[in-house]
Amino acid sequence: MTNTLDIIDHCTRLAPSDALYALRRERLKIVESTQGSYDAMFDDAVVGVSVAERLSIAKHACELSCAHSLAAHYTQRLNKASDAAATERVRALLTFTKKLIIKPIDGDRKAIEALQDVGLSAPAIVAVGQLIAFLSYQIRLVAGLEAMQAAGANTAAIIAPPEVLGECLPSPMHIKGFTNEVLDWHSWIEPLHLEEATPEQLAAIDAMSPTAKNQQYFRMLAHQPEMLLQRSIAFNAIMFAPGGMPRAERELGATVESRLNGCMYCASVHAQRFEQLTKRNDVIAQLFEDPASAGTTPRERLIVQLSAVIALTPEKLNSAHIQQARAAGLADAETLDLIHAVALFAWANRLMLNLGEPYRLDGTLAEKGQL
Repeated sequence: MTNTLDIIDHCTRLAPSDALYALRRERLKIVESTQGSYDAMFDDAVVGVSVAERLSIAKHACELSCAHSLAAHYTQRLNKASDAAATERVRALLTFTKKLIIKPIDGDRKAIEALQDVGLSAPAIVAVGQLIAFLSYQIRLVAGLEAMQAAGANTAAIIAPPEVLGECLPSPMHIKGFTNEVLDWHSWIEPLHLEEATPEQLAAIDAMSPTAKNQQYFRMLAHQPEMLLQRSIAFNAIMFAPGGMPRAERELGATVESRLNGCMYCASVHAQRFEQLTKRNDVIAQLFEDPASAGTTPRERLIVQLSAVIALTPEKLNSAHIQQARAAGLADAETLDLIHAVALFAWANRLMLNLGEPYRLDGTLAEKGQL
């Protein structure tokens, strides 16, 4: 059942008269697909995992993340839930939730098997994985907006940052388990067979990209087509919408999140995209080597450092971080674009790390990156 209340506005107490409310709606597709994702995650039509079980997951994830306003929201919904959650299943679900929320790189096939042991089907496991990953995004978006609220309105216009004439180092790079070479990814859950797909499943895959049907990742996520559809809309709006923060800097934020989570696959893809857009990869080498010191300019270092806070300690985001971004030349619209990009990869990394694993194109398993 669709919820008419925008949960992000509700939990951040944004009102239509607020400048930040209006700034959010400069990216209306993101607002709508974020809410659409929330609605899909708790839709009564999702089978195999009850609404009460999903709300228990959400409450636990938000409490673990010190996301107080979201935790209060999900607690209230859980208290009103009409269906009961089975204790053994809930214990397994909360164990899985904690792993994905706290240290997603620890995900493995045994964690998936533990969910199968308590009766979860492939579509139910995809629903659970999507929910926890979405919550990771939602938690960071709320934290970022709360920090921006605390910093107060700023009407500074976006000024194109100066072009950085950095170095293009030899590729592919292999640094501490991370690479910018092309990788493959194999699912631990049986992907959808296209010849058996429903029109809704095919539409959800196609909404991502023309090549998505060739990837196990998207065919696996298509077990929950509405969740995939809303995520695809959000992904494309966050990473490719014109204006705002330059695309290369959004790719850098995505790569920072992926590097810090140890998601080799996502780090490789978005390192490649950064290199394609900028014709350089020096900052990628720095990031793979030592995220704490990466960046070739003050603006770039700020982007890396702010992305790291959003990624690892969103509960510590505050107005000082927003003021530092402004001092480095970021307009608030650019900062919000960065928050969206990093939060999106908190979502993507948790799916990649916990529902499958990366492989090299020669068919060998790629080792996990070093945190």
